[in-house]
Amino acid sequence: MTLPSTSRRSLLRATVTGSAVAAGAWVLDVPGAAAAPATAARPRPTTPDAALRELESGNRRWRTFRERHPHETRRVRRDMVSGQHPFAVILGCIDSRVPPELVFDQGLGDLMTVRSAGEVLDEAVLGSVAYGVLELDIPLVLVLGHQSCGAVSAAVHAEESGEELPAHIRYIADQIEPAIDHSVEGAARIDATVTAQVRLVRSRLAAETDLAARIAAGRLAIVGARYELTSQLVHRID
Repeated sequence: MTLPSTSRRSLLRATVTGSAVAAGAWVLDVPGAAAAPATAARPRPTTPDAALRELESGNRRWRTFRERHPHETRRVRRDMVSGQHPFAVILGCIDSRVPPELVFDQGLGDLMTVRSAGEVLDEAVLGSVAYGVLELDIPLVLVLGHQSCGAVSAAVHAEESGEELPAHIRYIADQIEPAIDHSVEGAARIDATVTAQVRLVRSRLAAETDLAARIAAGRLAIVGARYELTSQLVHRID
């Protein structure tokens, strides 16, 4: 049996948010259903600026060793069965030293994380980001690069040396290559390319029609940032 498009969309939303699992789920933008707000004990940032402030506060706790490890209690774990209500999409690298929930001191249900080597975009990554924004009404997408990125290093080295990379790693390097900064050399080139890659990915996301419409309406911000391994600081990239 073929479902009508609206039914398929509702089913997809229910499957990913968990709204079909149990009563009391958070339901967002489902025709005929009222969206349940976050509880008073756990307010959800609903604007891009508020979401950014929450991430900044969490990173400050992380880098000063004052982590709260929020939203990990038995009650939260039980409530998470019913649905999710994240306030930010973090598009970051796969590097094991940069886990977004730790870097921003967030807990279950707070962040929707999408990770690929060097923050490289493909259809799966784009679809994942779009789902968070369009279906869960997330107001902020943060593209998070980081100091000493191995994917960026590989792309720069391959371009400079002509070395042939394994097929799937070659794909990653090819996607990063347009961001390589040729105005500097050596380690400085790698570091500058980390920043340039964040800017490139951010601009590509912002050019997506559905996301651009939300940006124009003030409902979404797409922000670039870097995580410095040496200081644990996340700072914005203009």
